[in-house]
Amino acid sequence: MRKVRVLVVDDSALMRQLLSQLLRSDPEIEVVGTATDPSAARAKIQALAPDVLTLDVEMPKEDGISFLGHLMQTQPMPVVMVSSLTQRGCETTLRALELGAVDFVTKPKLDMERGTLQLGAELIEKVKAAARSRVRRRAVRPPAAFERAPSPPSAMTLRTTQKVIAIGASTGGTEAIRAVLTALPPNAPPIVIVQHMPPVFTSHFARRLDGLCRVRVKEASDGDVLLDGHVLIAPGGEAHLEVVRSGANYSVRLVKAPPVGHHRPSVDVMFHSCARAVGPNAVGAILTGMGADGARGLLAMRRAGAKTLAEDESTCVVFGMPREAIACGAAEHVVPLDRMAGTLLRAAQEATSGRRADERDEAGQAFAPGRLG
Repeated sequence: MRKVRVLVVDDSALMRQLLSQLLRSDPEIEVVGTATDPSAARAKIQALAPDVLTLDVEMPKEDGISFLGHLMQTQPMPVVMVSSLTQRGCETTLRALELGAVDFVTKPKLDMERGTLQLGAELIEKVKAAARSRVRRRAVRPPAAFERAPSPPSAMTLRTTQKVIAIGASTGGTEAIRAVLTALPPNAPPIVIVQHMPPVFTSHFARRLDGLCRVRVKEASDGDVLLDGHVLIAPGGEAHLEVVRSGANYSVRLVKAPPVGHHRPSVDVMFHSCARAVGPNAVGAILTGMGADGARGLLAMRRAGAKTLAEDESTCVVFGMPREAIACGAAEHVVPLDRMAGTLLRAAQEATSGRRADERDEAGQAFAPGRLG
């Protein structure tokens, strides 16, 4: 099996050495070279033809974001950003994902020994996923804070009240979530989201989306009530998010428990809670991501009568989580990303308390895959 060829780009000699050493520890990865800045990286990309680039967020001589934007326009390739847990680092990393970077890893700060072990495992996993990802040529768009979504068609207006939409995503999910949320009307049903991200990043991600969308977006806090037109994003790395019944309403509970399937928050945990608390009034969707988190939880939702969707392979950056959901029979509908928002809204309109996904409609026709899309 051919090794994944990686070019490491970082202005720190220590970081170049560390990243190279971590990557070389995996027999399926070959570090073909390193570069100190974007100018050197350009020459080595041409000479070495790497499969994946690891790219520092901030570098001298030329801004790494400008370099990434130009690269994704002229020579699209899988890029994994190497970021720091700072406010500027978070904002720059999110901009990099908008421009086409597949994923990112965070540099260890305090506990270097433990942090290096975690970084190594995460870096290797994400570089391998990036090598399998679909990378498309990107036009450089204005920064997200200045974008505005178009007005929704009148057909998207909803009058539902007791419905909940739950969305899970991982690699490539930040842009997929942005595409879904910016297409929703301001009175969309309540939405809860688990996106695999480290601490700090989810709060920046939520604020960024809140400036883009007609729905309100915030990082979830324990006890937040689910309201129409509001989106709650699970805090990264801190706790699992569960949906619970609170009188006549639904709210979220943040549970500080060990990771499930190496993830905290876990999509599976959120989906299982929706199956228990919301049942047939819920809609679940798995978007792009590596691994299998969410497949079993989505199956539980479907068995509880919820409508369930998975993103189609044709639009996934990494077709891992959706593939697992489809394979185990959890996904009732398989939908490309550009149709996901409309399908979620129609699914919420059709969701009726007491009607299970395997029941027949008034005309005696079974619910068939693709019916909502």
